[in-house]
Amino acid sequence: MTTLQQILPGAGIAVQETPLRRSSRVLRPARTPAGAVVALTLTAGLGLVAAEIVSALLGRPLGWLPVPELTSLAARRTWQDLSLTWALVGGAGVALLLLAVVPGRSRLVPVETSDPLIVIGITRSGLRRTLRAVAQEVDGVERARVRLRRRRIEVTVMTGPESSGSMLRQVGMAVGDRLASVGTLAAAEVVVRLRRRGL
Repeated sequence: MTTLQQILPGAGIAVQETPLRRSSRVLRPARTPAGAVVALTLTAGLGLVAAEIVSALLGRPLGWLPVPELTSLAARRTWQDLSLTWALVGGAGVALLLLAVVPGRSRLVPVETSDPLIVIGITRSGLRRTLRAVAQEVDGVERARVRLRRRRIEVTVMTGPESSGSMLRQVGMAVGDRLASVGTLAAAEVVVRLRRRGL
């Protein structure tokens, strides 16, 4: 225990991360191509500027950058003189920086494991196919379609005209049981919609 942890009560207690939050964080893909473009561009640009500054301080400017022309151009211009092209280039640069920093959307749904150090995910399309197959096994269901939303799983079943409301409960229970058996960590509400054939 460090001295700071001894002085401050509760400082040694780490905030426990929930399995869903930890899995979601680990399964999010990094934006590697955007990050690489940003890193290479910044490295090349700042390296060029640094080399030009150091060589100018040593009395032998490299001449790679037209420093006097750039400074005089910057002195003559105001913010109102900037053209739409430069505004778009600046906006694209900021968007590329944000794209490189913010992680992408995960294509995997986290699955519960007994070991907290292991993170497993199932593809969204695989989970949709599994839930669709379970919904179609219920008597009277001809076809089913599953959509995965952020906090909701929508199951639309196509039935004949003689179907009843109890079928919705059966489909909901079957989908809920399959979600529990798969062990997905995402707490989602299952919404079942009925669509009768011929209506």
